[in-house]
Amino acid sequence: MNEKESRPDVASSQRPRSPRVPVEFALEVEGKDTAGNSFKAKATATKISRGGATLLLDVDVPLGSVVTLIPPFGGTLEGEVNGSWTDEIDGRRRIGVKLTKSDGWFAQ
Repeated sequence: MNEKESRPDVASSQRPRSPRVPVEFALEVEGKDTAGNSFKAKATATKISRGGATLLLDVDVPLGSVVTLIPPFGGTLEGEVNGSWTDEIDGRRRIGVKLTKSDGWFAQ
């Protein structure tokens, strides 16, 4: 047995495919909450990558929900909620969003 065979693949699967960049900018998010009601809420982006984002948001959005992100620099981005949690340190809700288009935040 060599060294590669003895290591589990778990660690490599947890590593992000693209770097996360810490940011702080306001944006709006549109979608449906856990009760099925449409919402448009203010949010703050705290991390972005080519294909996604972590957002601070005061709305409970279910996993798998399709949302529209409206950044301050114009345009819109479509995404799917792939994580939702309350931070243990500050008690604020965060969601992870996977963008549906591969060029994401950095499109021309």
